Amino acid sequence: MASNAFAGLLNSSADRHSLLDDAQGIVAGSMLAVLGVSLLSGAGLLAGGTAGLAFLAHYATGLSFGLCFFVVNLPFYYLAFRRLGAAFTIKTFAAIALTSVLSEFISGFISMAHVDPVAGALFGGLVIGAGMLALFRHRASLGGIGILALYIQDRFGWRAGFVQLGFDGIILALSFFVASPFVIACSVLGAIVLNLTIAINHRKDRYIAM
Repeated sequence: MASNAFAGLLNSSADRHSLLDDAQGIVAGSMLAVLGVSLLSGAGLLAGGTAGLAFLAHYATGLSFGLCFFVVNLPFYYLAFRRLGAAFTIKTFAAIALTSVLSEFISGFISMAHVDPVAGALFGGLVIGAGMLALFRHRASLGGIGILALYIQDRFGWRAGFVQLGFDGIILALSFFVASPFVIACSVLGAIVLNLTIAINHRKDRYIAM
């Protein structure tokens, strides 16, 4: 009986992910997100969403990005639980915690000595977008604006990528207080690449597994 229950957790189907499916999706998505954030950080760029808020707090206070990222996401768990369920909230918390921890240690393994701002925006935005796609497809996110964007997509049918892009524009506008116009322009480019990657590739009617 116990062996059958355990096997059930590992067996996926066309319309439902297994526990193992979700675990690898969350780990892979978090690793990609951290790599993308490292590219942006190496180029001195910012980002949108709660990552953008974390970057602003990081540059303004000197606190680590990982700590800032974890803290700014705390208020959004209530919305996640109320609107998207316990399973989504738990998986999102795991993704945020893993991303925060990996962000603290990645510099010891990967050194970004020089990253051109334009290249950092293009590659960083694409890699973070791919990481968020992996998380979205396993009913998780990187928190904050991503949670709100997914809720709005589920509730009103608006593309999550376009919703997030609108919020990102507001956050990046605040970046004028801590960055130069060129850095902000490159950061906007990265946000566009990230959100177009999500908007084009993430559609609820094309990918239905839960």
